Amino acid sequence: MTIHAGRHSAPTLLVVGRGIAAAREGLLDRWSQWLVERGSGSQGLDPAALARPLRIILDLMVHMSGPHRREARESWYAATELYGRLAEARGLSAGEVVEELQHLRELVIVELADLFVALPARQQLPAVLRISRVLDTAVTNGVVGYTDALVASMFNREGVPVPTTENLQDLLDQLCALEGDVKLLAERSAG
Repeated sequence: MTIHAGRHSAPTLLVVGRGIAAAREGLLDRWSQWLVERGSGSQGLDPAALARPLRIILDLMVHMSGPHRREARESWYAATELYGRLAEARGLSAGEVVEELQHLRELVIVELADLFVALPARQQLPAVLRISRVLDTAVTNGVVGYTDALVASMFNREGVPVPTTENLQDLLDQLCALEGDVKLLAERSAG
């Protein structure tokens, strides 16, 4: 991953990014708990392993709202597409992928509601729309990843989708690469 000098971001976006960063652990806990309670994802992926892509998505959301959004875009697309691929491996439907990512939108907006309200009136709606637009791309890429994985498994298994441990391990290996990208972005942001 090549990280270029970041663009200047509006102070509002920096505040929102910091708000997401500060709320990340709480968001991660609530999102993970909601997934566990729904019972989605028990097939081949334990809750601890499922937390990894959730954490990557939340970490990348911080960057997608700030000065490194262009540098983070490629990793964001890869992470959200991988989330869709993992959903297919977990035995979910495309609608459930959408529902899971929409739930993240609700969690973020509710968690940051006080922050949004504290912004000057003319910056409140644009800030919410920016976060919503970022999450729209997550939904789109999640469904693309899901669909690609489903079609590939249908062709590989003569029309019968059957997740294999090697496919799941390959997806988990991709998580490691994305975690490295997030680490580089965090180092760049700190510097």
